[in-house]
Amino acid sequence: MTQEVDTYAWLEEVTGERALDWVRERNEETTGTLGASAAFTKTAENILAVLDSDAKIPMVSQADGYYYNFWRDSQHKRGLWRRTTPEQYELAEPQWEILLDVDALCEAEDVNWVFHGASLLRPDFTRALIDLSRGGSDADETREFDLTTKSFITPQEGGFYRPESKGALSWIDRDTVYVFTDFGPDASGQSTLTPSGYPRVVKRLQRGQSFDEATVVYAGTDQDMYISASHHFMPGFERDFVSRSIAFYNSETYLVGDGDQLTKIDVPNSAEIGVSRQWMLVELRDDWAVESVVYPSGALLVINFDAFLAGDREFTTLFTPSATTSLAGASWTRDYLVLNVLNDVKNELFRLTPPAGDTNGDVWESTPLAGVPALGTTSVGAVDRIDSNDIWVVTTDYLTPSTLAIADLAALGTPRVLKTMPTFFDSEGLVIEQHFATSDDGTRVPYFLVRRSDIALDGTTPTLLYGYGGFEISLTPGYSGGLGTAWLEQGGAYAVANIRGGGEYGPAWHQAALTKNRHKAYEDFSSVAKDLIARGVTSPKHLGVQGGSNGGLLTGNMLTQYPDLFGAVVIQVPLLDMKRYSHLLAGASWMAEYGDPDDPQQWEFIKMFSPYHLFDADTEYPPVLFTTSTRDDRVHPAHARKLAAKMIAAGKDVTYYENIEGGHGGAADNKQSAFMSALAYRFLWERLAGK
Repeated sequence: MTQEVDTYAWLEEVTGERALDWVRERNEETTGTLGASAAFTKTAENILAVLDSDAKIPMVSQADGYYYNFWRDSQHKRGLWRRTTPEQYELAEPQWEILLDVDALCEAEDVNWVFHGASLLRPDFTRALIDLSRGGSDADETREFDLTTKSFITPQEGGFYRPESKGALSWIDRDTVYVFTDFGPDASGQSTLTPSGYPRVVKRLQRGQSFDEATVVYAGTDQDMYISASHHFMPGFERDFVSRSIAFYNSETYLVGDGDQLTKIDVPNSAEIGVSRQWMLVELRDDWAVESVVYPSGALLVINFDAFLAGDREFTTLFTPSATTSLAGASWTRDYLVLNVLNDVKNELFRLTPPAGDTNGDVWESTPLAGVPALGTTSVGAVDRIDSNDIWVVTTDYLTPSTLAIADLAALGTPRVLKTMPTFFDSEGLVIEQHFATSDDGTRVPYFLVRRSDIALDGTTPTLLYGYGGFEISLTPGYSGGLGTAWLEQGGAYAVANIRGGGEYGPAWHQAALTKNRHKAYEDFSSVAKDLIARGVTSPKHLGVQGGSNGGLLTGNMLTQYPDLFGAVVIQVPLLDMKRYSHLLAGASWMAEYGDPDDPQQWEFIKMFSPYHLFDADTEYPPVLFTTSTRDDRVHPAHARKLAAKMIAAGKDVTYYENIEGGHGGAADNKQSAFMSALAYRFLWERLAGK
């Protein structure tokens, strides 16, 4: 199946004129057909109304007595960075203080800026480092911002500034930052970027210094993935760390001491650590033998950090996974640790109380927290982990709009609701179910199904099946006004598959579908499709699939490996050419997930899930929609371009649209997001309904 000459390699020139002419021609076809109908216009308008709604919950973070929020609506397409007080926030219409109007900045500088976030300087909170991206790409620039004057501090005025690149600035103090970015070639002529295009070198930069004058704190090898550094501002426990990401699931952490002496934190490279006050958490991805004890993969351990550095290895186990449970998250407050556990993809919350002393091996008291929905998602996070025991509690499911509440862990009281998202679609008669399919090797695979309770189980319901299955990411229920108005209200059913490769059952669930076992993720997904058909919910001609990024690779494999199972396929910002992926943009960083295609032995299994190479011109395929972004500098747009071009040349039913902006998210503002979503929903509905 491997082709000797890649006929469509020219489409890898992102902004090459020939490639962009091809893109423009495809876009015109799509906007002139699918995008020209009244139904499409109405769908896009409905989705945009959801995205632009003033009644959405303004999610916030607390700092220095303020709640900070980034907001986009119909009047502020690029958004407002703003803040208010906790008292004002609880009002129906809070008074917001505008810190940065990104739309005004775009107009003043004639650049399509996308806000990537802001980092506040502790402890006085008078400065911020703001990240801005052109068109939504991962590469961005960082500028220093004065919160008292609400203006940028230019480099000429002594302000910190990082030119466009992948990387960041990170506060140490008012006049010092860590910088990890593209510094250009080093003294030996070696690039200061990794093969994936991420920073290889981290420096300490004093105000007024040039990058060349800054002090090198750590330099990784030319095969590393990402090098960064951070300062922890916890009073009484201020520390600095360097993070060396060698590859996904393979990293080292160093404590920065006097004279920039680095002390490696001696845990497995596959483990994740977190240090807060006197404690260090260690979350394991592999079994770890420590002296006479073997701690299992997926466990969460804790130890006194200073004692650990001194050689103590007496860990306390805070969580041990079971066949149905995995750790979804751990959040510190001032006095407690909250564990968020998934049990068959349903949340359970526990408050853990540290022992009175700092002695390792002491018991941590565990108390369950109530108020978790049966078939929904609950997420928690500290309001202010330095000074407070309050936590944010966000609950949602496919039919219930998100609710933001606040709870005092010390009191263990019922969370107090602050904001509730409005209802954007009529859910009357809709139900949420959880089912389990059986994969080819007998593995039990959960999935969620949203459908009308009164549908006839005769296989005629247009059904959209969504999945991801990679990078240990879990898919849990969430409310989507766009999905509701564009799909569920029309009578469609919606299913989400929790396949291997994800994180729903912890590291083992993810590792089961890595590299040579990637096919298990696709077998899981196809088994869910078959289960939906066997239940009579739908049938192949009424069943569509949708996925993006790694999920685009998933749906690309559904297209090429299981064409008879589906009536339509949507492939968004995808990986598809798995022979070339590691040479395109950030692709080299994903070889721990997929394997190295330049190794002939590994290519033998990789080519078996490379849709670009699996495509057969003589095979009949379902209609397919490809969407991507020219500004996506994470997954190269050529993946979608090349397979679409190959299929078009073979006379297949292909619809293609490439947004000029948007980065890996596919869109740079709400209007673009609504347009891209409407393309997918209308494409699927027109091909799956009424057959």
